[in-house]
Amino acid sequence: MTLFSRGSWPEARRIADVLRAETVGGLLLLGAMVLALAWANSPWGNFYQELSSFRVGPAEWHLNLTLSAWAADGLLAIFFFVAGLELKREFVDGDLRDPRRAALPVAAAVGGMIAPALIYLIVGGDPRGWAVPTATDIAFALAVLAVISTHLPTAMRTFLLTLAVVDDLLAILVIAIFYTSAVHPLPLLGAALGVAVFGLLVRRGRTPWWLLLPLAMLTWALTHASGVHATVAGVALAFTVPVNRPGGITPAERFEHIWRPVSAGFAVPIFAFFASGVSVGGSAGTVTVAVVLALVLGKPIGITASTWLVQRFTRARLSDGLSWWDVLGLGLLGGVGFTVSLLISELAFGSGTALDDQAKLGVLSGSLLAALLATVVLRIRNRHYRRLCAAEQQDLDADGVPDVYQREDD
Repeated sequence: MTLFSRGSWPEARRIADVLRAETVGGLLLLGAMVLALAWANSPWGNFYQELSSFRVGPAEWHLNLTLSAWAADGLLAIFFFVAGLELKREFVDGDLRDPRRAALPVAAAVGGMIAPALIYLIVGGDPRGWAVPTATDIAFALAVLAVISTHLPTAMRTFLLTLAVVDDLLAILVIAIFYTSAVHPLPLLGAALGVAVFGLLVRRGRTPWWLLLPLAMLTWALTHASGVHATVAGVALAFTVPVNRPGGITPAERFEHIWRPVSAGFAVPIFAFFASGVSVGGSAGTVTVAVVLALVLGKPIGITASTWLVQRFTRARLSDGLSWWDVLGLGLLGGVGFTVSLLISELAFGSGTALDDQAKLGVLSGSLLAALLATVVLRIRNRHYRRLCAAEQQDLDADGVPDVYQREDD
């Protein structure tokens, strides 16, 4: 087996389209973060806090939430719906339906979660926040790649995307298991029924949006009322959508085409705006240091070590032209945590608390430091990447498929 092989051409082309969308979303996310930090630390910082804590929604349905809570509980459900679609497509209809290909990103995601958590606890961070530095933000990481203009090979970009998607699934499991204080059975049963009906309607064919959208919103509201974090509803709904219907565009492709721009261009940047407004002065503490070290050291250690273990026990080898420096660079990019890390910080410590501010400052600082270190490593290797990319794109036939993919498929 070869680690970081090219895979199939249809999968590479689809992944390239996803990466372009995520890169644009990452740049918007960066802009929202900078705006929030600047506003929160300006003379008008009080107005930012008042805006974040402004309440709206029906109190009788337990939905009288602050704007920041609506962003975290509501808008991020869209983000996790898209992540769920991507995850299902990868493992049901993508190259990762082959267990040998799936083993590497799954192992790397698990290692990239365990190592940061251990470092966080060893440094002495508050135990409630152990999961804060375990997430990877693919949009943020790809925005870094766009800024530094590295010619990272397609297989490595695919690995980074898949790792982040699996990482999101693990984060959802962590949120559902460790950050659910009390569960109310009746609303949870209603949410499960909503998911089942949604799945049946989607499998029927082109069910009108005016029926599916209210049903999805009702399922989200019931999940919120059940005590389980409402974003779990997004993943549960996504898992019911068919991904491999023969002939034409599948429901998963249709939903992803509609909702990925909403997620990347609106939902995640708005959440980032409300979650990133941390007052820099006086926010640092032990939790900050623990989160920074966990992201900057734990992520690359966990991802690189897991990749080495897969290589060791499967007798696989790295793809031609790649080295362990490339794996280290990807591991450092994995330390660019943001969206899910900020969400878990609010769940662990409570939005707006002193420890929440410490953790969020650690997430922002650690992500920035990891991005800078990844830039150094990947830019050093960039000339080599350029040659690899040129080799992948050469010898295009009339069918538009690079010969290297056709040779591997034969």
